[in-house]
Amino acid sequence: MTRKLFFLLVLTIMFSPFMLGQEKPNFIVIVADDLGYNDLGFTGSKEIETPALDKLAKGGVIFTNGYVTHPYCGPSRAGLISGRYQARFGLEINLTNSHFDSHNGLPTTETTFAKRLKTSGYRTGMIGKWHLGASYPFHPNNRGFDYFYGFLSGGHTYWPKNVTTTYPLYLKNGKPHYTANEGGYWPLLRNNNAAEFNEYLTTALSRDAAKFVKESDNPFCLYLAYNAPHAPLEAPKELIDKYAHIKNKQRRIYAAMVDAMDQGISMVVKALEDSGKLDNTLIFFISDNGGIVDKTRKEFEPRRKTKDWGDNTPYRGGKGSMFEGGHHVPFIAHWPKGISKGSTYELPISALDIAATLVDLGKGDTSGKPLEGVNLIPYVQGKNKGVPHEALFWRMDSGKKWAVRTPEAKYFLPRDETGLNGGFLVDMVKDPYESTNIIEKNPKLRKKLAKLWNEWNTKNEPNKYLQAGSYQKARLKFYQELRTKLDIEAKKEKPLVIK
Repeated sequence: MTRKLFFLLVLTIMFSPFMLGQEKPNFIVIVADDLGYNDLGFTGSKEIETPALDKLAKGGVIFTNGYVTHPYCGPSRAGLISGRYQARFGLEINLTNSHFDSHNGLPTTETTFAKRLKTSGYRTGMIGKWHLGASYPFHPNNRGFDYFYGFLSGGHTYWPKNVTTTYPLYLKNGKPHYTANEGGYWPLLRNNNAAEFNEYLTTALSRDAAKFVKESDNPFCLYLAYNAPHAPLEAPKELIDKYAHIKNKQRRIYAAMVDAMDQGISMVVKALEDSGKLDNTLIFFISDNGGIVDKTRKEFEPRRKTKDWGDNTPYRGGKGSMFEGGHHVPFIAHWPKGISKGSTYELPISALDIAATLVDLGKGDTSGKPLEGVNLIPYVQGKNKGVPHEALFWRMDSGKKWAVRTPEAKYFLPRDETGLNGGFLVDMVKDPYESTNIIEKNPKLRKKLAKLWNEWNTKNEPNKYLQAGSYQKARLKFYQELRTKLDIEAKKEKPLVIK
């Protein structure tokens, strides 16, 4: 080896990312399901114990104005995983779990953050609730995830004893029955094979996530999507008894479910610590939307019985609402190597920023359709003093409900107990809890925000999918029509006569 080549080799080693301490971070994105804003210790709960999440929040950054892109499950997760507003590709409903429909899922024209990171050498995993399509093109293993353990539907029973392949999802008392979470009693999947779980589901998912962390070499990206504390309300008896002081039985079980999730997250964090990976692992935690509260639920799904177990204090509304309680969620990031302990960030940020942060830090593929978020780390570190987003936007049902928020104001058409038909305009600096509608006194501000929303909406597509129940109803109608057609054709056949 020549002297010149020797020095080049030495310099390459000295200034490599590894020697400079700049190796790619690991990523874990943890998503809770229907979690109330005020149901964690670090957001103010005095009822539910969440020491693991409180510790992560204290050791990282709390985003006090963190939002998801939609106020209920499926569309919110579509925005999160693609890093793009789901209205861009017309997915604004909860998909049903239809294994034979290759058109009913997150469009294959959209790229997940997992697929973008795979090109940069990341091992990717998805554990828990998928809810973005069940047929082959939409399966997690075909959307950028090397490993999958969980379920494809929008919900699932928490107990192994309830799992069945013959549960009568379509007939109830002899009549057609439609469910938002078709497949919620089916077996779990590990990759594309049937899988078992022999303990409380939240614990099983957490245990599998901890195993993934321990087995993964750097770098890795894990999307841990809990269905807790989404219905059905099921929890271990010892945890339910722990919250016996809560009089509302529904909320008592719900509290136990949140507690179990927190214990599971502690299991994952311990796996990081034991394997020496915690310092260089960026952990995000959010809920997919706000918690279920009775007043919003009655208007959102008026035929349902009273459901009231989430606490979105201090915000109005809940799941399904354009008030803050529908999409303003607990939102934290923890990364010892890159984020100072005990910090808060107050400017509005979005779940869209998670994909953008991961792809930027992980040097992932940025080709194709553009990500719509920003890398949050420079903002948290104080290196970028600007505003992450001039405005954030929401749309439901192609615009029947909508919202736009700037750092200073919010204009929206709510779905809430108020029964409002007109818009609601709020000064978010003076009135962050949306107590007063100032629309009549501020026509210029209303027009400014309307203009922002209208310009954003020109790049969107109308919703192109059916809600789960409506989809299942249409499918049953198709089966009935097919049966009738075949019966008519059969009657036209003349009996065969042989000689």
